[in-house]
Amino acid sequence: MKALVFHGSGQRSWQDVPDPGIEDAGDAVVRVDAVTICGTDLHIMKGDVPEVRPGTVLGHEAVGEVVETGADVRSVRPGDRVLVSCISACGRCRFCRENRFGQCLGGGGWILGHLIDGTQAEYVRVPFADLSVHPLPGSVSSEDAVLLADIFPTGHEVGVLSGRVGPGDTVAVVGAGPVGLATIATARLYTPGRVIAVDTAPSRLEAARAVGADVTVGADEDPEALVADLTGGLGADVVVEAVGVPETFELCTRMVRPGGRVANVGVHGKPVALHLESLWSKDLTITTGLVDTYSIPLLLEMMAAGRLPAVPSLVTHRFTPSQMEEAYDVFSRAADTGALKVVVGAPTHDVVSLPAQERAA
Repeated sequence: MKALVFHGSGQRSWQDVPDPGIEDAGDAVVRVDAVTICGTDLHIMKGDVPEVRPGTVLGHEAVGEVVETGADVRSVRPGDRVLVSCISACGRCRFCRENRFGQCLGGGGWILGHLIDGTQAEYVRVPFADLSVHPLPGSVSSEDAVLLADIFPTGHEVGVLSGRVGPGDTVAVVGAGPVGLATIATARLYTPGRVIAVDTAPSRLEAARAVGADVTVGADEDPEALVADLTGGLGADVVVEAVGVPETFELCTRMVRPGGRVANVGVHGKPVALHLESLWSKDLTITTGLVDTYSIPLLLEMMAAGRLPAVPSLVTHRFTPSQMEEAYDVFSRAADTGALKVVVGAPTHDVVSLPAQERAA
């Protein structure tokens, strides 16, 4: 089969590799019909994730059809159309029993495209299939469903639920990339009073409005002052950090009200200052986390019911598998290409890239 293989920092290729097979009784082999690229894949390509060995097939998000299952798999069978979660869960360890699948001690967690071969391939072996793949309703398209493998549960769980977004809250989301946009979309499910999006790129602020932001502001337009004006000087009830750099985290801690919540979603590669000299008296809650994906079944139900209408607007580029290298190039140059999420699908899907002017229309 063909797969996107990591060969070390800055090196990758779409090449022939052996087909995967069942290695454990809990495995499933899935034929990949749609897959996407994550910002974490770009971190791997830069050499920022040293656990990923050269020769590893990248990717941890996919939709496809089950072609083979191990003897212990009970929840799916060959022929089922499924969503492959970015997180695998053994279901037996302490953390899995607490729905903290990202912290799995039994061989799961984030392993696809990280510690074992991933989803950017024609076929993928998925361990712990009973908890790690999800049957798809016929009404949900593959393109929509693949966004529920990572970015939507990440924004929902690590941003919205950890931040305890509730009715009437003022919510500020700093960073309107894919996960920030998913945070905005899922925050709307909890009837906040207003959602404010902050970003440097006008195109992403436009996307934020499309998925439900009430107010948008450029990072160079004094978002702190805007939040203060909108809240009578109090600050936002919930601020979500969805960038992953020190400056944006510190901005979040300045925009939150006393007694409020800061939910960090961004992946930080550098130390961040925690200014306890000014924060110690504010009674803040600061949360961090890796997605657990326990909310995928709920999000699938909401999508099937039409309660996540913002999903299609997040896919800006579409490619065939033979264009995987081009897809990486477009996604890695998002500032120039306007890419939010790219979807790589089977050739029979008749997928194409959308020019920026058509997306804007």
